[in-house]
Amino acid sequence: MKYGYARVSSTSQDLSIQTEMLKNAGCDVVRSEKVSGTSMKGRSELETLLEFLRQGDTLVVTRLDRLARSLLDLSVIVEQLQSKGVDLKATEQPVDTSTPAGKAFLQMLGVFSEFETSLRKERQMEGIQKAKDDGKYTGRKPSIPVDQVKQLRSEGLSPSAIAKQLGIARSSVYRLL
Repeated sequence: MKYGYARVSSTSQDLSIQTEMLKNAGCDVVRSEKVSGTSMKGRSELETLLEFLRQGDTLVVTRLDRLARSLLDLSVIVEQLQSKGVDLKATEQPVDTSTPAGKAFLQMLGVFSEFETSLRKERQMEGIQKAKDDGKYTGRKPSIPVDQVKQLRSEGLSPSAIAKQLGIARSSVYRLL
């Protein structure tokens, strides 16, 4: 039996294209989720699918980066699939772990996927640093009214009373003071 797995990184993205491609590829069941692929944590649909798959089944994805963004995670998933006798196929890439060429291509694509993720993180950090240098990135605005806390403290109020009056956590008041 063929099972499909579709994933996008954010809730604003659409899964319909992947889902349609997987159904067209002959998947009887398609599991999908909107969560980052940089980690295995929090991917409950993938976990459910990996537990459910049995020998002779095939897991189908549109591209390998939908399954994992790191070579380590991809290797772990592939190892789980192989130990169960489950094949992995990608609709948009020549990946098919039932063939030696497909296995080799899987490893190459995994390396490139991890490389792409590393480059994206590097570019993002460079952009944040440039914004900081230009004074455009100052971080999150303070959620605690610092001046009010200091004023109330100078008036003799206790941290608990300040927290209650301002509707903030007492620990925040202590941290500020």
